[in-house]
Amino acid sequence: ICRLYLFVCRATSSREEDSAMENIVTEKKAEESHRQDSADLLIFIMLLTLTILTIWLFKHRRFRFLHETGLAMIYGLIVGVILRYGIHVPRDISNVTMSCHVNASPATLLVNVSGKFYEYTLKGEISANEVNDVQDNEMLRKVTFDPEVFFNILLPPIIFHAGYSLKRRHFFRNMGSILAYAFLGTVISCFIIGLLMYGCVMLMKQMGQLGGDFFFTDCLFFGAIVSATDPVTVLAIFNELQVDVDLYALLFGESVLNDAVAVVLSSSIVAYQPQGDNSHTFEVMAMLKSFGIFLGVFSGSFALGVATGVVTALISFFTKLRDFQLLETALFFLMSWSTFLLAEACGFTGVVAVLFCGITQAHYTFNNLSPESQDRTKQLFELLNFLAENFIFSYMGLTLFTFQNHVFNPMFIIGAFIAVFLGRAANIYPLSFLLNLGRRNKIRSNFQHMMMFAGLRGAMTFALSIRDTATYARQMMFSTTLLVVFFTVWICGGGTTQMLSCQRIRVGVDSDQDNSVSVAIAEGSERRSTKQESAWLFRIWYNFDHNYLKPILTHSGPPLTATLPPCCGPLARFLTSPQAYECQLKDDDSDLILTDGDINLTYGDITVSTDASGAHTSSGPAFAGAATSDDLDRELAYGDHELVMRGTRLVLPMDDSEPPFPDPRHGLRM
Repeated sequence: ICRLYLFVCRATSSREEDSAMENIVTEKKAEESHRQDSADLLIFIMLLTLTILTIWLFKHRRFRFLHETGLAMIYGLIVGVILRYGIHVPRDISNVTMSCHVNASPATLLVNVSGKFYEYTLKGEISANEVNDVQDNEMLRKVTFDPEVFFNILLPPIIFHAGYSLKRRHFFRNMGSILAYAFLGTVISCFIIGLLMYGCVMLMKQMGQLGGDFFFTDCLFFGAIVSATDPVTVLAIFNELQVDVDLYALLFGESVLNDAVAVVLSSSIVAYQPQGDNSHTFEVMAMLKSFGIFLGVFSGSFALGVATGVVTALISFFTKLRDFQLLETALFFLMSWSTFLLAEACGFTGVVAVLFCGITQAHYTFNNLSPESQDRTKQLFELLNFLAENFIFSYMGLTLFTFQNHVFNPMFIIGAFIAVFLGRAANIYPLSFLLNLGRRNKIRSNFQHMMMFAGLRGAMTFALSIRDTATYARQMMFSTTLLVVFFTVWICGGGTTQMLSCQRIRVGVDSDQDNSVSVAIAEGSERRSTKQESAWLFRIWYNFDHNYLKPILTHSGPPLTATLPPCCGPLARFLTSPQAYECQLKDDDSDLILTDGDINLTYGDITVSTDASGAHTSSGPAFAGAATSDDLDRELAYGDHELVMRGTRLVLPMDDSEPPFPDPRHGLRM
């Protein structure tokens, strides 16, 4: 009995020692993994730092051939080569079981080892020729991010900034053309590229160069993701050289909206599911269902984004958050970002939702923010956009060498470049011809050539392609997409200045800041033509927005007592009570109020007055059912309002992102 007791004690002591040693080993592995993760993140931080310093050097030397995004890609390529061929981090595989036969690849695996259960997570597939080199793949796997990081963290600030920084005047002046390029042009480009690539795939299959399944729906999906343009390089050069504002608006508006269209279009193609065993045959009902999904997802995402922006505007107005600028900025930031996640969680598209949320926030919420929060939000999202965009382009260069499952096929790559070129041409030239039939300000041929040349691919194309690389077709599409992005950013982006000179497009013309009286008169006539060129649908929307929505959400524009019918008098008086305008006058106008005298706010033919007691009165037409054409002109041009105070007229910009035009009617008069 004593010997048995000693044996049990020794066995128990041995198990405790083994457990203690195992805990020590686990802690060491966790610490090593933490250090490795920190080193991986440090690599990207150093890449961004090096990119910023080189950008400063380029700007200092006025070197425009290479944009910061192309530079970030080059640095990413260099680091990727070093990680792939220069650094080998050995992995302890002494206790690795090299084979375990199962019928599927579960995402989570529970392993019973001597009565203890361990959970293992799937890292990804390893190609057959790399099984013996698994110990050298650890570093490459560490620097490969989850694709959801791009969609949930990096893309939202980029898309939101595009909507938040949108210049309304030039956008709405070309709204019909922008919508045509973004919607019809993207669909045309998608199907042209898809059909051409399907022919290329069939040719590859006949020649025996296809190593897996590649269906027509895969070709359409490839056409959708490479139809998303991102001319960030061209637009940056346009802004620096002050190229024609209409050309800038057409390119910027198209790139903003067609990203959203490409995302929804790609998801609709994935949702295409005919009845029967073969899921890749053509069926009319399945196509109509996909088209319905496209409309439903886009409209639902649009409504969700606008609703979130309106809710934020209401919260920022009916609360006193503007007295606490930090809380106000934090709420604005969280509400804007949550729009993307809410749309994705509801089954919609976050890109569309956050884009229109940004446009709504700029139109309504921005006017309710304190001056400090206005500056903070602009600078915050501009900074996030810069960092996220350069991070993505750096990661593009890195993944060319660190991604484990590249499939490069020369015939597919050549076919893709030809298809992308022809798809862009089928988008720009036919639509420009049709649009010029109804435009007063024609899209000239040199503008069309420039738009054709500026169809760069960028962050959105990369994010859509890397989101799913599980099949042979998706891996080939991802590898080819990287090369398309590299070529367009380096060659097309780098040749922007030369293309402008070749097409004889004027630069150095900033129609927003002309100082001569003659140019001001010309701009006045241009603004008058804007009213005639604006779409009738937009004019109806503007009248409704100017007379009802803006007074409720921002308390700017004519008071509701002048626009609502007499039967709604109590509601109008409640919404236009002194408390309604309190936060507008409390901070924004405090520096301009010299005494407690009368203040008049003039909105076209309507004047809202306040005396020393704080009482408000309004004069003008009893009912202004529609905004005048001058109101539309002023709103599109610069969105200013006039504060008349004791014989002094001051012009107060409602949106400092839109500098006012010089106008002899406006100015400081004593």
